[in-house]
Amino acid sequence: MIPRKPITLTRRKLLLAGAAVPLCAILTRPASAAEFTYKLATGQDPTHPVNIRAKEAADRIREATSGRLEINLFPANQLGSDTDLLTQVRNGGVEFFNLSSLILATLVPAAGIVNLGFLFTSYDAVWKAMDGELGAYIRAQIARTPIMAVSSPWDNGFRHVTSSGREIRTPEDLKNFKLRVPAAPNLTSLFQALGAGPAPINFNEVYSALQTKVVDGQENPLPIIATARLYEVQKTCSLTGHVWDNYWILGNKRAFEKLPKDVQAIVTREFDRSAKDERADIAKLSESLRADLTAKGMQFIEVDRGAFRRALAKTSFYSDWKGKFGEEAWAQLEKAAGKLS
Repeated sequence: MIPRKPITLTRRKLLLAGAAVPLCAILTRPASAAEFTYKLATGQDPTHPVNIRAKEAADRIREATSGRLEINLFPANQLGSDTDLLTQVRNGGVEFFNLSSLILATLVPAAGIVNLGFLFTSYDAVWKAMDGELGAYIRAQIARTPIMAVSSPWDNGFRHVTSSGREIRTPEDLKNFKLRVPAAPNLTSLFQALGAGPAPINFNEVYSALQTKVVDGQENPLPIIATARLYEVQKTCSLTGHVWDNYWILGNKRAFEKLPKDVQAIVTREFDRSAKDERADIAKLSESLRADLTAKGMQFIEVDRGAFRRALAKTSFYSDWKGKFGEEAWAQLEKAAGKLS
């Protein structure tokens, strides 16, 4: 077994580590030497922990399989937008793909149940749910499609609202505030319920949309705000923590099932190991990046999350989503998050 390599979680170290993940996949041996050569696509910047830990998993898989499986990493939406790649992994053009639950919900609605507003207050609550019955329920729903969850869920973090102008301090400040959201119905409906003007835009277009003022703000976890350099085009970050999000390492079922059983086990084992490492990275970064982003000129605003939750509860948001998800899924959610509607 290869010794686990710790990461010193600073912006500088992440940038240096990210240099090991080029913007094109580089084969370390002739493709003919591998019995299987698969692609893993991600939407994140090469410096993001997702790519650092995914590269480590791919390296360990290559070694543990004696080179039988070569997984080449393509970060930063090189092979297409998130929505494009979701289609590619379904039809087998890409064998593995890292995708947020928010966007996976466009294909597997149950995946988005964890992304409703103000569900989880801590990581303890998150991982108890996602490594327990709720996570198992979602994986079973994913498996009903041409794709599958290859490993335990990875962390995308708690999402916060940023702005280039208006400061978001209370729910009322969101009225008519135009912000980018991913192409995810639950986030769109969340901000519509709070009176904002959500605009679904693919992630590879976010920076330019903010720069050209197509939208006034956006919402993402701090590691994304940092690695995508969104602080260059946003002034404030309101710590709303309105939604927690995760990533799934998704696999095309046919491609995964072509692998020998022992190789399948290695793939799952090593992606599970990197999932735990990536979770720790995101948790630490979410703490340290506040100081780093402040030094880069971003102002942080503490908000009363309870006020936002109460404002949301006055709308039909939760009852509407309960009707869409159904009683079985809602029961699983309320086991983890408490009574919502």
